[in-house]
Amino acid sequence: MTDSYLSVDGVCSSEKTIEKSRFIATSAHVESDAEAKEFVAKISKRYSDATHNCFAYIADRGAQLLRFSDAGEPSGTAGIPILEVIKNRGLVYIAVVVTRYFGGIKLGAGGLVRAYSGSCAENLSVAKVRMYSLFNGVTLTTDYPLATAAAKFLEKAGARDLRTEYGEKVNFNLYVRAGESEAFVRDAVRTLNGAATVLRTGESRYLPED
Repeated sequence: MTDSYLSVDGVCSSEKTIEKSRFIATSAHVESDAEAKEFVAKISKRYSDATHNCFAYIADRGAQLLRFSDAGEPSGTAGIPILEVIKNRGLVYIAVVVTRYFGGIKLGAGGLVRAYSGSCAENLSVAKVRMYSLFNGVTLTTDYPLATAAAKFLEKAGARDLRTEYGEKVNFNLYVRAGESEAFVRDAVRTLNGAATVLRTGESRYLPED
């Protein structure tokens, strides 16, 4: 499993007009084939009155799990051009839908390829592109008198997605970078004078870098 990949963060929409046809490109971060299909269906429903809702997506790190569709445009003029732009940007776990409202002027095959690839490229130029890195789930447990010191340590250590549970003890559930897990455990034990326990939860996630 690689430790990082490049993708977009969130959803981004952009629009342009070419020869009176309106092109709306919408991109999003997706983490599975099912999530990508759901996104495509959602955008297609939003623009259900459009002439075409063409798309492409890559739903894995190796760019093997991918789909594309010309959605009624001439074969090879929409889906593949969108996909090639995504690949050329080195992006994965991403879906892009380019919606077209036909304006009455035919663009020809070459014009369509340029329109769909250009719409996708412009969208990805304004989308928030982030590096996603592998983080390991960790639970740090302390007694209540050490809770404040533990919270300060976790803030300094750059803990991610911190969630705190209060029971008989205080449990800090968080994520740390995979390559820094051992150092995190060592620093936590030293900082809290050995009065804390740190356990891997067994869960790993890819999270966007700050």
